[in-house]
Amino acid sequence: MPARPVPTHFLCLPLVTGVSRHQLSASLSAFSADVTSPDSFAVPEQAVRPIGTLHLTIGVMSFPKDEGLERAVSLLKTLVPRKMLSDVKAGAATIAGTGLLHESESVKGLPGTLPPLLSVTLRGLHSMQPTASKASVLYTPPVDNEGTLRRFCENLRSTFQDAGLMAVENRPLLLHATIMNTIYVKGRNRKGPKRNEKLTIDARGILDRYEDFVWMESVPVEKIAICKMGAKKQEDGDEAYEVEAEIDVA
Repeated sequence: MPARPVPTHFLCLPLVTGVSRHQLSASLSAFSADVTSPDSFAVPEQAVRPIGTLHLTIGVMSFPKDEGLERAVSLLKTLVPRKMLSDVKAGAATIAGTGLLHESESVKGLPGTLPPLLSVTLRGLHSMQPTASKASVLYTPPVDNEGTLRRFCENLRSTFQDAGLMAVENRPLLLHATIMNTIYVKGRNRKGPKRNEKLTIDARGILDRYEDFVWMESVPVEKIAICKMGAKKQEDGDEAYEVEAEIDVA
């Protein structure tokens, strides 16, 4: 069986915008101060992800030596998110046996303004591992009661998979923003004699405390982006992924 290609890029919805940055900064700062405190959970600071890295991954891609990247960028630029989202909503309305509301009636906005096509609220905290007492990745999911965001992202993923640019995965799409990942804890911050093993923590108390925590609320999705794996340090001390290409959602 051939080895699985090493991912080099990913398609995502970036979550850090001019609207969301203040909310996310306040939420992550409060969370980090709490869980890293020796009087609380004593989680290593490096495990908490920097604000600039937050995104919803739609799928990963492998472009060794950037071969195929140009095709992916070209495909991204042909997409019309407004049309795709309209089709998703129309399909949901047909299944439900109801009429589709006019776009300006579906969400109430300020007088004279159109509501955002898609908004995201992040609430709660979950472990990526089935046993929360041995967790290494904690994430927050988007609130998606109608399933619109999930179907929209599934359509985006299918578009790239059908073009042979993204691997087909035999599992449902799990939209999530990673809040904590112990893989980033290095060297002396790793406790115990086996420093090369995956660092796990007992996250049960953290998950209970942040079960209903709202990280950001009603933030419009602005972009769909292809990013390069490996977040880079920024001049302001934050970290962010290099954007190879992006399009507006509006």
